[in-house]
Parts: sequence; structure tokens; C-alpha cells
Amino acid sequence: MIYFDNAATTFPKPQCVVRAVDDALLHYGANPGRGGHDLSMQTAQKVFECREKAAQLFRCSPEQVIFTKNCTESINAAIKGLVRPGDHMIISDLEHNAVYRVVESLRRQGIIEYDIAPVFDSDEQTVWYFEHLIRPNTRLIACTQGSNVFGFRVPVEKIGVMAHRRGVLMLVDAAQTAGVVDIDLSRRAIDYLCMPGHKGLYGPAGTGILIVNCDILPRPLCEGGTGSLSMEAQMPDFLPDRLESGTVNTSGIIGLRAGIDFVLKNTPSRLYQHEMQLCHSLYSRLCRMDGVKIYSDEPQIGKNLPLISFNLIGMDSEDTAQLLNQYHIAVRPGFHCAALAHKKMHTDQSGTVRVSFGAFNRQSEVDDFCRAVQGILNSERKKRKKI
Repeated sequence: MIYFDNAATTFPKPQCVVRAVDDALLHYGANPGRGGHDLSMQTAQKVFECREKAAQLFRCSPEQVIFTKNCTESINAAIKGLVRPGDHMIISDLEHNAVYRVVESLRRQGIIEYDIAPVFDSDEQTVWYFEHLIRPNTRLIACTQGSNVFGFRVPVEKIGVMAHRRGVLMLVDAAQTAGVVDIDLSRRAIDYLCMPGHKGLYGPAGTGILIVNCDILPRPLCEGGTGSLSMEAQMPDFLPDRLESGTVNTSGIIGLRAGIDFVLKNTPSRLYQHEMQLCHSLYSRLCRMDGVKIYSDEPQIGKNLPLISFNLIGMDSEDTAQLLNQYHIAVRPGFHCAALAHKKMHTDQSGTVRVSFGAFNRQSEVDDFCRAVQGILNSERKKRKKI
């Protein structure tokens, strides 16, 4: 199969990840931090090594790294743990439902109000709109670093610098950028960084990370055992324990450590360059095909992510994906859990077909994909002639 659905989950996983998960299940099955015996301490050390790898990649301290089960949980933990009754938030018009549904739910409960800032080609114009939506009670800006549907990049660091100047906290959804785009938390423009482990970090499903990069700690979304201060009735006031209740996904985290190590060795820059080359090749060829409508911009390094959204004119995105599946090609049709982005691009009735690249995709797969699309277009034209 040609796998072009890496924006949903990267596949295949590097062999080092497969071996690490296997090793975890065979040799590190104890509960980390919940026992004084050797196996528990050895397992805890393996979990800590993943914090160290994440801290190395994102330039922060290991204790700032909080393990969650996915990016959505990281976002929920941060937003719900930070906002207070009467607060105001700002989000972008490209947000995934992991942000949009959270703030809308809080609004419906009467807890917060929020505004939606448009994202433009011009970074300066985008930052200006975010700033001019700030109110005296604005607590938090939550913004994606890149659209999971159209690949548009958002200048989150510039927004973060502006937000800090205005006394507002900055949360970034790095679901599509962690491991692909260089993110340097030592610059202090981002207060809360949310990411999945199973996408650009090449870890197993069921893993995610929240990095707290400031002194304001979210209230715990989940409370319970931490393995520390067990005689206290309240959660610890230090990280990572404050935001990690219960047993973590040990085998998943050990696998994630191997995935992050894979990214560090290959570097986000080289991985991004490779994927963008494939993306540009596909874009240029789709542009020459009569009957293809592309919604993404022409891929440019630093401005876009390595994914393309398109439709075949006159065809539903779901039907296109099913036909591509017959060619053994995996893509993502529909609305991609991103209502705001589709409304922005006027694809909220049709959805789109999304092609997204990963480290293991090759030019020959792009060639095969283009032949499949052309074959579908030719077949559809023949059917219409018969009618």
C-alpha cells in the first residue's frame, strides 16, 4: 500500500520504535515510580529517558514534559486547567476541533468568551488581527502552528511575542509540526506546547505530550495517584507529577522515546525538506491535470506543511478516496475534524481529499499516485460520454 495519510498518523513506524515497544513489553513491565524494586526503577528510568529526549528536541527541561494519551488530551488539559470564569480567549480560523470544540463547550457553559482571528498570507496582518482582538480579560491565545487540512503555516512565535507583551498566555497546537518544524522553547514565545506522539514524532498511538513552558501551572484535568506525596489530599504542586495521574502508557512512552531519537538523528529540517520535495512534485503534477481542484498553496519551505488538499471536479471526496483505495493508496477524505478551516476555504459542503507525507514516502509513490488519479479522471470522463 502507498500510505499518504501521515497527517493522521505516521506509518510505517521506524524499526527502532517497533523494537523499543517489543523490548518494553518483554523487559519493562513494572509500574514506574510505584515500587522500590529494581524493575520499577528501571522502568521509571526508561520513561525519564523519553522526557530527556523530548526536552532535547524542544529545548526545555525534562520535568516540563507531561505525558498524555494524545494531542487532544494535552490541549484539553491546558485550556481547561488555565481558564477561569469570566476569561476571554482567542483562537485562529484554522483550528482543529480539538481546540474549537473545547472553547465552544466552555462558552456554552458560560465560563468564557472567545473570538476567532483570521489567518492571512501576511504574518504582520495575522498578528495585527490577533492583537486587536485582545480584551482586558483575555487570558489565553490558543493557535495551531499549521493547518491539518490545507498545510498553511501560522506565525505562532510572532503571535506569542505579541501576546506576552500584552500579558496574555500562548498555547500552540503542534499536532502537524512537532518533529517536522524546528520548535525552540528556549525562546520563551510559547507557554504551552501540545503534540501527539504518533504523528511527526513517529511514536505509537495512544501517546502525547504537553510541555509547560512557564510558571503558571494548569489545574489538573485528572487527579489521583502520582507516586509522590501520597499522604497528601491534594495533587502535588510540581511538574510533571501535578499533571500526570495514574499509570502512564509505559510501553508507548518507551516506543515514543525511540521515535523522538529517530527524529533527532534525522533532524526535523532534513525530514521536512524530504517531505516538501515530494509535496512540491505532487502539487506541480496535479496542477497540470484537467479536472483537479487544489485548495492548498504551492508548497514553499517555511510557509507550508507537506500536505495537499484537493478534489476531483464533480466527485465527492469520499468517492475519490474509495477509488484511490482500489489502487491501494491511503488518503484522508472528508472534513478532517476541522470545521473552521473548511468554512474559511468554502469546502464545508464538499470536504477535501488530503495527501500527507512522511519520512518513508518516495518519489516512485508520487508517480504511482499521479497515474492513479489520471486513471480515475479518464474513467470518469468515459462514463460521462456514455451518459
